[in-house]
Amino acid sequence: MNTLAAVNLVYIGMGIVAFFALVIILILFKYFGLWFQAKVSKADVRLVDIVLMRFRKVDSTIIVQQRISAVKSGLDITTDMLETHYLAGGNIMVVVRALIAAQNARIELPWNVATAIDLAGRDILEAVNTSVNPKVIDCPNPSFGRATIDAVAKDGIQLKARARVTVRTNIAQLIGGATEETVVARVGEGIVSSIGSADSHKAVLENPDAISKSVIARGLDSGTAFEILSIDIADIDVRVNIGAKLQAVQAEADKHRFQAEAEKRRAMAVAQEQEFKAEIQKNQALVVLAQAEVPKAMADAFRAGNLGIMDYYKMKNIQADTWMRDSIADDEV
Repeated sequence: MNTLAAVNLVYIGMGIVAFFALVIILILFKYFGLWFQAKVSKADVRLVDIVLMRFRKVDSTIIVQQRISAVKSGLDITTDMLETHYLAGGNIMVVVRALIAAQNARIELPWNVATAIDLAGRDILEAVNTSVNPKVIDCPNPSFGRATIDAVAKDGIQLKARARVTVRTNIAQLIGGATEETVVARVGEGIVSSIGSADSHKAVLENPDAISKSVIARGLDSGTAFEILSIDIADIDVRVNIGAKLQAVQAEADKHRFQAEAEKRRAMAVAQEQEFKAEIQKNQALVVLAQAEVPKAMADAFRAGNLGIMDYYKMKNIQADTWMRDSIADDEV
């Protein structure tokens, strides 16, 4: 009985060992293909590193393939560098392709710069491609809601212009450098300034390349991630006479202002006239009050003996003679 139990224990132990051996074989077989692929590509990656990538939650297939691509292109990029960038959330496939493209184009692009650009959210591969093949930017960009750049020359004529800016990426300034929108805005500002400083719109139409030269001379690509190669004026259209419109609007505004000032003066004159009329009425009232005091004064003079009856009649005769003369004078007139 003891012998049978011992045999059973041996079988059970062998089964457990066989199970773990099978698991190990399956795991090794799963990653053996990657290891062998790296081995024959002369991009040595240890098998144990491939297995440990699983526990570090790293896609070993991507790491090994990008390691092989880098080595085949003559780049010394280790699996630790690839894993570090992968765990940081970077796109190692884009970075490796960008490094290969930069090397083929003889563009200096270190690994740490490429990964920093990628982690900053910039498309490093597009930046390298733009460095090799410059791209053309429409100014203004129709997707931003404007089709032309509007400016007014000194003679008051409005011009609508469209430009095409040829740029290439300045990888050294890609980190922290301004984007394409800044280049478009600066070029638009330069065109508006150049047209605005022209004496007449005819001078702009006759020599549009003067605008390009003036704008390029401003160094608008300073602090941006691009280098401006050329600025070409694609089209210039003559629009309305803004100066004449502004003068008409100003004249209309002046007319309303003068009319308001005239109305103000008229109202003040009317008010002053009413004040004078009130003053006349006031003075007439004072005259009436003074005339009312005359009979009282005469009565007091009679009572005091200072005025006799004959004096009174003489005064009346003089008043009657005066009224008669006034009447005759009015009739003659």
